[in-house]
Order: sequence, then structure tokens, then C-alpha cells
Amino acid sequence: MQALRGRIVQVESQAMAAQSVSVLITGANRGLGLEMVKQMVEAPRQLRKLFACCRDPEGPRAEALQTLAKKHPNIISVVRLDADDLCSIKQCVQQVGLLVGTGGLNLLINNAAILFRSNLLEISPEEMQKTFNTNVMGPMNIIKEFLPHLRAAAKASGTPGMSTSKSAVINISSTLGSMQYIHQSYDFIPGVSYRVSKAALNMLTACAAEELRKEEILFSVLHPGWVRTELGGENADIDAQESVLGMLDVMASMTEKQSGAFLDYKGKPVPW
Repeated sequence: MQALRGRIVQVESQAMAAQSVSVLITGANRGLGLEMVKQMVEAPRQLRKLFACCRDPEGPRAEALQTLAKKHPNIISVVRLDADDLCSIKQCVQQVGLLVGTGGLNLLINNAAILFRSNLLEISPEEMQKTFNTNVMGPMNIIKEFLPHLRAAAKASGTPGMSTSKSAVINISSTLGSMQYIHQSYDFIPGVSYRVSKAALNMLTACAAEELRKEEILFSVLHPGWVRTELGGENADIDAQESVLGMLDVMASMTEKQSGAFLDYKGKPVPW
């Protein structure tokens, strides 16, 4: 355990490099999001501020996050953000803006998502719409609304190139959104609305990477692996700690070469 803790600190130190940075994570109250918060605060001197966002910060599903925030009051700010609600997103942007100032927001991680397992014959229009609202429209609106703070961070860095310590958006996706991999997993989990939404999120990321390349804001997609969380289920391959440890390592090594890329938690390219 001590060796693993040391590894976490090493990874996060690499990721946040020489300057202190501001990070925002959606869906931070459970699963991968909560584990990201836990591991990032292992190296608090590299974090200026960590905005841990979730839909209901005062609800029972956020108790673990609130407990963690109380241990690191100068670093973690728990902020309400409902990815389905543009007004909620705008309010979150205002709160974050007051705290980051001209330094901007260095790293935005769109992690919040929902999963329905229905196949094509079972899926309803309402299910598809709800999934798109959370998994596609949510990240799109969050990126657009936080763009001024991402731009501010890119300008304030004073360094050329791209990195996750300068200005970056990491969208958490899945191989279930990969068209090439569908034959390997469809019988096990159809999840049509989830698959379609993640394929759309992948394209959204690629479009953002192309459109904002000249502003040196990095955009990338990460597959966390099949993880034992509420979303992934008990029979998944790895736990959240291993997944997040890998993803932070991958984030730490990202440059402009990885902008627009689709990678897994080990840094291996995933086919679109």
C-alpha cells in the first residue's frame, strides 16, 4: 500500500509538473470521479484548486466527497454542476471564475455519464434523449461555457505547446463507443444509447481539438478500462484505483501529439 501511495504521488507530480494548476472534475462524488479527487490531492502542493463537481453536493451520494473535501479545505471546492442543466453549468462557471481569476482553468475532466443497457428493440426515444443530454450535450455545454477560463490558462502559462498542466480537456469515453470493437462486446452489453453517445462524444472531442488547436488547448479522449464501479459492475477487470492511476499517468505525458487522440488508461491508442 505504501509503495502504491508513493506511485500515486509520483504520477500526480509528473502530471502537474512545475506549476500549481486548477482542475475541475465532473461526476466527482463517486466511482472514477471520486477516485480522481483522492489521488490528485496526494500531491497538494501542485494543485492550486480542485473543483469537485456533482449534481447534488448536499445529498447522501456525495458524503464521501464532502468528507474528503473537509480534509483538504484549501484545495478542494465541492461545487454543484448538473450536466443536463445549462443554468447549473453557467452558475458553476461563475463560481469557478471567482476563484481561478486570471490564471484560468488548466484541466477540465468531463467524467459524468449515465448508462442504460437496452438493445435497439428495447430502447425508447426518452432513454436516447436522456443519455445524449448527459453524455454529449453536457460535455459540449461545459466545454463551451468554460472555454474563457481554458483560454486564460493557455495564455497565462507562458509556455509553448500543449499539456494537461497548461490548458486541456479530457473526456472520459469508452471502447463501447468504438465502431471497430462492437463485435467483441455487443452480445455482452448492447447499451445502444450509451454506445451512440460515446461515439458522439469522441467526434465532439476530435472537432474541438481541430477547432482550438491554434489556441494550444489540448483535447483528448480516455477509455478508463472496464472498471468495478456502479457503472461498470462488480465483474469488471480492474478497480477504480488502478484505472485512475493509469489515466493520470497518461495525462501527465500528453503533448500536442495526443490532442485529438483516443487512448486507454495504459496510453494505448483505441480504434475509433
